Amino acid sequence: MRCSVVIVVTKLYFERALLADGWRGDVLITLAGSAIVAVEADASAPPDAVRIGGIALPGIPNVHSHAFQRAIAGLAERRGPEADNFWTWREAMYRFLAQMTPDDIEAVSALAYVEMLEAGFTRVGEFHYLHNAPDGSRYADRAETAGRIVAAALQSGIGLTLLPSFYAHGGSGGKPATPAQARFLSDLEGFADLLEASARHLRGLDGARLGIAPHSLRAVDARELGELVRLYSSGPIHMHAAEQALEVSECVAWSGARPVQWLLDNMPIDARWCLIHCTHMTPTETQRLAGSGAVVGLCPITEANLGDGIFPAVAFEQSGGLYAIGSDSNVRIAANEELRSLEYSQRLRDQRRNRLGANGASSGRALLQAVCAGGVRALGFTPLGVGLAAGQRGDIVVLDRSHPALVGRVDDAVLDAWIFAAGHVVSDVFASGRHVVVRGRHTRADAVRSRYAETANRLLEKL
Repeated sequence: MRCSVVIVVTKLYFERALLADGWRGDVLITLAGSAIVAVEADASAPPDAVRIGGIALPGIPNVHSHAFQRAIAGLAERRGPEADNFWTWREAMYRFLAQMTPDDIEAVSALAYVEMLEAGFTRVGEFHYLHNAPDGSRYADRAETAGRIVAAALQSGIGLTLLPSFYAHGGSGGKPATPAQARFLSDLEGFADLLEASARHLRGLDGARLGIAPHSLRAVDARELGELVRLYSSGPIHMHAAEQALEVSECVAWSGARPVQWLLDNMPIDARWCLIHCTHMTPTETQRLAGSGAVVGLCPITEANLGDGIFPAVAFEQSGGLYAIGSDSNVRIAANEELRSLEYSQRLRDQRRNRLGANGASSGRALLQAVCAGGVRALGFTPLGVGLAAGQRGDIVVLDRSHPALVGRVDDAVLDAWIFAAGHVVSDVFASGRHVVVRGRHTRADAVRSRYAETANRLLEKL
């Protein structure tokens, strides 16, 4: 006997929406299961349509997250010695994660994903490196913690591109890892097992993607990286590169080249790749990377929080480079604030206004279009244009047009106000066709936040 699959068809009606061909009014979007199957502008609302008040936008991809770090947000904001930087923050993070169980990882990740959806992110690239037990031993299920990431995505409804991280060393040139890094470590054979087990977990998650994440040139040596790229010839490849100045100097001491330079010279960098941060690049590296087809994953809030530096976004964009945004450490989860921080960093460096996008164009529109196009590619999908269109997944973000920051604004001016003048104005979110945020709140927020509170209180008592 064959089992029939029932596909739910939903019709949504918006007064205004950003479509692939621009802003349109009286828009009817038809969802069939997880996909958009039809978009009609200047339409009448049929009797069976659900009228969603507000302004509809495409969902925003979050290309770089370490979800478990949400639990340490705000715990490293006491002034230390003058050398207080990424590396001292990392030691605090290591102390916290040493005690996290798989249950804890799931609870914290579920909260992060609920908050991402409430902020307008509809798909996340989870750069997942917390694979082992606290003592470094393997779980019986090699992908136990990856399975908890999948469970958190299922609870929240967020789309997931899972990026298991390969991590084998403690510094450039194959330096030994430290005891604090025992939870991250793998070898090539163990990583193959990890990926196979991760793929099994992902089978229960509609629309999921699996990629690989060689952590960085600090954690992966040249031979291992070459083998990873050869063995895994499809799917996205994400990698940290040139985030901090010390990382650059260590790479030069080991190889004679800067991290981005070394990757461009030695690896087949192309559209499969998403290099995270790339804060410290020379003009030549910036131009070469822009021409490679790779996406740069920028995390402006985290990069500012850690004092990493400012990415050369203006020069990168002018050279044709693609970029996207991520919430990284999840110290603050807000899609509009990531975009605002990116543009403001360029203004502060250059002492000028409206730095990204074409002359005369809306900065808000330019930022949104750039990170949607780059983000879709980085997370393993074929871009189908920027804006809501048939053939895309049913990822829709709705802004509350009655919010004071948006009153009187029309079309691109709405985006400018949302990004530069507003806090939380997301009213509704559809992720893979499911209505997961209603009137600004996730449908499972209460249960997820309650579980998180119990977990966080217990973990903090042990610090």
